[in-house]
Amino acid sequence: MKLINLDHVAIVVSDLDDAVERYRARYNVEPLYRETVESQGVEEAMIPVGGSFIQLLRPLSAESSVGRFLERNGEGLHHVAYAVASIDIALAHLKAEGARLVDDSPRVGGGGAKIAFVHPTDLAGTLIELVERPYE
Repeated sequence: MKLINLDHVAIVVSDLDDAVERYRARYNVEPLYRETVESQGVEEAMIPVGGSFIQLLRPLSAESSVGRFLERNGEGLHHVAYAVASIDIALAHLKAEGARLVDDSPRVGGGGAKIAFVHPTDLAGTLIELVERPYE
């Protein structure tokens, strides 16, 4: 398994429209897309930056994991996501290495990507997302 790119950096916000507008005004960037991912309890906007993205996340409810994060920590950095060629191979490798995983198997995320999370206690207190994009 090898990480092939920084896929995105996720930032939790309380008002997605306001955050998108501030990024637009301050950094002259536009979201590539916006979508609601019901299964994860978020609305997201993906803003391209070079070969990666800034993912702005707004929780759909206070009970979702992102909603609890926002309540506990306020707006800010949520996780770092890395692109992998095969999420199944990546997860098998991490399991063999004894990594602490949030997801033992992939699930579908925004943009139809296969995703899985590695627990923050596994490495430097950072929540890590692995992403296999359908077009890679």
